[in-house]
Amino acid sequence: MAAKREGKQKIAVIGAGLMGHGIAQVFAVAGHDVAITDPVPAALQAAPEKIVRNLKDMQLDPAAVAHVSLHASLAEAVAGADVVFEAALENMELKQKLFAEIEAAAPAYAILASNTSVMPITAIMTNIRDKSRALGTHWWNPPYLVPLVEVVRTVDVSDAVVSEMIALLASVGKTPVEVKKDVPGFVGNRLQHALWREAIAIIEEGICDAAMVDQVVKASFGRRLPVLGPIENADMVGTDLTLAIHQQVLPYIDSRSAPSPLLEQKVKNGQLGFKSGEGFRSWSEAEQNALRKKVLDHLMEMDAKERNAKT
Repeated sequence: MAAKREGKQKIAVIGAGLMGHGIAQVFAVAGHDVAITDPVPAALQAAPEKIVRNLKDMQLDPAAVAHVSLHASLAEAVAGADVVFEAALENMELKQKLFAEIEAAAPAYAILASNTSVMPITAIMTNIRDKSRALGTHWWNPPYLVPLVEVVRTVDVSDAVVSEMIALLASVGKTPVEVKKDVPGFVGNRLQHALWREAIAIIEEGICDAAMVDQVVKASFGRRLPVLGPIENADMVGTDLTLAIHQQVLPYIDSRSAPSPLLEQKVKNGQLGFKSGEGFRSWSEAEQNALRKKVLDHLMEMDAKERNAKT
């Protein structure tokens, strides 16, 4: 069972990639000491520079990177840690192996958390002995700009550990939500990919093309999503109207339990999106960079507004 911790803590982050260095940044900005490790030396050495660049872009003090230390070995990084966040590749066998190593080297009081998008936390934690201190924390990309962190329960985790994690995440400015059942995709990705499934089905059925699907989302209900969630919207229009609409439209919405054949064919053909320059749409390098910048600028603008509103 993890012990109660207050004030500055030591945070260990396993993995220095996009998610790992972003998680480290969040805690460093809040004044916690952060130890990062990564089996790829180049990725590990690049982490502080990436953090500094992010902080400058966000108009935050780059001196916060002084709270970050780099460690060649996992055992060294987790020694004395209060909380360990694993941010390795989405590979079940790898994550299971890592947590066996983490448990052997970290203090008995450390909370152990896996950052995974869809993989069951219970399965990831199979090899550890004290499962009462292990849980999931699904951060969204980029973790230093997207507020939500899904705190995923297992049947074994203690209430105290869940409460500590939620309190810690809230204290560093995140928006933690408790996912009470360890289900694939948790909450956010189940909602997101339900939309993606229908979007792909609409293209597959020839109702409209890919560009129009994106245009419809961004120019209609997408405008309301930052302030109006789907359940709020259902209550706003009325559950009776929601029921009437569902009775009409649900029979025609894609409900296949397997991926779209169109999606499978594109992958088979090597149409991998940005990776190959063509997916559902064609993407030049300039178009890719422009879209990435547009998303990042939008997220930074929202983050700055939220931080200013708190001061």
